[in-house]
Amino acid sequence: MTSLSVEILAADAAEPITSAGNAQLGIAVLAGIALIVLLITKFKLHAFLALTIGSLALGAFAGAPLADTIKSFTTGLGNTVAGVGVLIALGAILGKLLADSGGADQIVDTILARASARSMPWAMVLIASVIGLPLFFEVGIVLLIPVVLLVAKRGNYSLMRIGIPALAGLSVMHGLIPPHPGPLVAIDALGANLGVTLALGLVVAIPTVIIAGPVFSRYAARWVDIPVPENMVPARPSEDLEKRPGFGATVATILLPVVLMLVKALVDIVVDDPANGLQKVTDVIGSPLIALLAAVIVGMFTLGRAAGFTKERLSSTVEKSLAPIAGVLLIVGAGGGFKQTLIDIGVGQMILDFSENWSIPALLLAWLIAVAIRLATGSATVATISAAGLVAPLAEGMSTTETALLVLAIGAGSLFFSHVNDAGFWLVKEYFGMTVGQTVKTWSVMETIISVVGIVFVLLLSLVL
Repeated sequence: MTSLSVEILAADAAEPITSAGNAQLGIAVLAGIALIVLLITKFKLHAFLALTIGSLALGAFAGAPLADTIKSFTTGLGNTVAGVGVLIALGAILGKLLADSGGADQIVDTILARASARSMPWAMVLIASVIGLPLFFEVGIVLLIPVVLLVAKRGNYSLMRIGIPALAGLSVMHGLIPPHPGPLVAIDALGANLGVTLALGLVVAIPTVIIAGPVFSRYAARWVDIPVPENMVPARPSEDLEKRPGFGATVATILLPVVLMLVKALVDIVVDDPANGLQKVTDVIGSPLIALLAAVIVGMFTLGRAAGFTKERLSSTVEKSLAPIAGVLLIVGAGGGFKQTLIDIGVGQMILDFSENWSIPALLLAWLIAVAIRLATGSATVATISAAGLVAPLAEGMSTTETALLVLAIGAGSLFFSHVNDAGFWLVKEYFGMTVGQTVKTWSVMETIISVVGIVFVLLLSLVL
């Protein structure tokens, strides 16, 4: 696990589009990433444009012909969108159905009604983790923050004691668990098995979310003791509905794709015979596309129709769910183009040489690269995409388990220390009515704990598996 054979890569890798040496390539990579960071942070350029310009600049800095760089970028963009675009769209539809039907509110209300004062932080982390499975991070925040504020106000709880576990649950799901865009892109870039990654991701996520959520919230509540901001309690999405879907049906719908993908992974491990009838069936129903599509179709009945949605309302909900993800798809696609450009200019060999010479474990190297890009750009998705492109050659010759752990190492690194260049930082600050300093002491520290604890458990799993 600690080092990989350069010969394996040399046998399988595509011919690089430039013959630049490691020194020039290193400078080109740093210059390309620096340009992307500068465009995003200083000039406030959209990440899609920044990644596109940065990819072209990367090729130029490395001495590659412009035509070859353009081909690498467009090929990577197309392959990435083809690989994960439909999955992101299906995840967005499921999340919108969950929110608009009142299914998310039903889960929240049911769990909170049965939670005692002592167990409330644990209830909040459970709610956030379940709801966070199909939802984008920002959507999850918008859904959960009103609940956090109401619970803290009515129960006279510390805002941080309730809020930090909810944020931890959402953030861990966002960084480590597919079908979120970051993990999906890393899985696609590294050729990892989605079911195995999902299973190992859950193993890493559970202790990580406990430490960063309920446990850390005790200290966060002492460091930052603030009242609930009255003006930040908006109306809940389902208040205008006459009825809502049931708790059991809602949870079953959310967990359906997870269960199908885990069943496929389990059968692949236990049976391990592509000609076996059972494995053929589970390979189909457990594929990400079919699993998510099944959840969306089931959700139209268990969530939409259960809430009294007409056919027109269902159609409108699906349509509204797709518009907000256009930007995400473009960023993910451009990130795939950047990744392919990195690979084609021969950066993979440089990374392998570096890891061989310095004896840096592949998992730790992937985490450090993701951390550096996360700190610079503020985007977990950009950090995941870029890091996956840089370390993709390390996955050559890795076992299924090792590749899955490489994905999780990148995901953990992408969450490190969210600060002022991250939109999530400002979202949390404004919703909770905190100062910049208070947000750093709570939200930023929580994100760092998730990242560090996550990589520790990934490394421990690599020793066991």
